[in-house]
Amino acid sequence: MTTSASSPKRTRRKGSLAGQIFVWIAMIIAVCWAAFPFYWAIITSLKPPAVILSTVSLVPFLQFTPTLSNWQSEFTNRLPEVSRALRNSLIISIGATLVATTLGTLAGYGLARFRFRRWKNKDMSMWFLSQRFLPPVVTVIPFFLAMQAIGLNDSLLALILANATFTLPFTVLILRDMFKELPVEMEESAYVDGASHMQAFWHIALPLAAPAIAAAAVITFAFSWNEFLFALVLSYKNATPITVVIAGVEHTQGIQFWFVATRLLIAILPPAILALTAQRFIVRGLTLGAVKG
Repeated sequence: MTTSASSPKRTRRKGSLAGQIFVWIAMIIAVCWAAFPFYWAIITSLKPPAVILSTVSLVPFLQFTPTLSNWQSEFTNRLPEVSRALRNSLIISIGATLVATTLGTLAGYGLARFRFRRWKNKDMSMWFLSQRFLPPVVTVIPFFLAMQAIGLNDSLLALILANATFTLPFTVLILRDMFKELPVEMEESAYVDGASHMQAFWHIALPLAAPAIAAAAVITFAFSWNEFLFALVLSYKNATPITVVIAGVEHTQGIQFWFVATRLLIAILPPAILALTAQRFIVRGLTLGAVKG
């Protein structure tokens, strides 16, 4: 009897151990898959051009001798171009984030707290959701012609408006769900005390939704920082961001992968620092309301 009773327990333990091993293997594969582009960029930035163009070398000090010549050339010969592109990307991303977050907060609060008659809340929410599925390439030519008509081509404002337009639906949907999770009784008690809708929004709803607003702002910043299509079409000299500069490292003999790697690592730093700094706000903002008790 003891042997037969312990047999199912041993089977469950073996099954549990096998499941844990499978999960760990899957996690290791996923981490390696996600980290390999960064590893490629790091080792490529340390390779001499002759090594990059001749052989595939993945292990430094064994298959090639690392060198800082690519970084020295980047900071001595191409620093003005890269610094100007980084400044443009920073201005565009911050501007688009401010516009999209401000309008998205107001629109999300309106959809969560008010009921509209002419256009129903559900229809407006579905319209915002449909914008996330709209391929941006469809609107490139109309956006280019509109910016050309008002004289904003190759300007930072044009790229700010473009990025804010395509990140706004994401912000609206996140903050609408966030405001729906907030207890409306707190605002109703403020109305009883004589507060207006704007006062209740500013002093009660907005502080409670701060983590979600921060999460939406960080993600909007990342989307705007990585945007390439509109930057390629709407800028050609003065407003060129870092994504276009990275894609432009090509000459008559081919792509200069060593400069692609160095500029890629430089471009990763600002959003990575922002994400690490605001990590707790991102996690809290995106998971708030996910578990109800």
